[in-house]
Amino acid sequence: MNATNPEIARQIDSAGIGTNYHDRGEGFPVLLIHGSGPGVSAWANWRLVLPELANSHRVIAPDMAGFGFTDRPEGAVYDMDLWVAQALGLLDALNVPRAHIVGNSFGGAIALALAIHHPERVARLALMGSVGVPFPITPGLDAVWGYQPSLDNMRKLLDIFAYSRELVNDELAELRYKASIRPGFQESFSAMFPAPRQRWVDAMASREAPCPMRP
Repeated sequence: MNATNPEIARQIDSAGIGTNYHDRGEGFPVLLIHGSGPGVSAWANWRLVLPELANSHRVIAPDMAGFGFTDRPEGAVYDMDLWVAQALGLLDALNVPRAHIVGNSFGGAIALALAIHHPERVARLALMGSVGVPFPITPGLDAVWGYQPSLDNMRKLLDIFAYSRELVNDELAELRYKASIRPGFQESFSAMFPAPRQRWVDAMASREAPCPMRP
């Protein structure tokens, strides 16, 4: 872990993508896949969960491509094919044949697609407020993907993320806001989910009948 920034941990090549990831504990591996909120990273999403799960499991939490401190390859097409390949590549690079997968929101869609196309790599699946099935986009999700950087806007988003205001504070809002305005962060984020945003919900949905991923 970086002494000055706990969001920066280890770096590894995952299917050609230089991936920043946290790797703690011992035992059966658990892969944590974060959501798609602005300023998100594996650390921002899972920092309170990591030490608890690491008491009994090996916990792996990557920044997915386009987020956090993972590389943003020039010309990359940010879609499910890329993110599933990255997740699978990370497991391969770490010699993890099988893992429990926990997916939050956007991460749930990746977890579902990974389980559908590579079931032999998934032991158990835990989904939190997951995307991955068709639904009309909600006003909250539209606001998250349409975020324009400001501390006030970030505070409003945190009210959407948490069911209780007691779970969020100005320190977290400032952390996420500062992350969202780092060079390249907002550019890649806004490029992923331009309006109209229903199409991105649809693009993350896994069909009931499996279909091949992009070569």
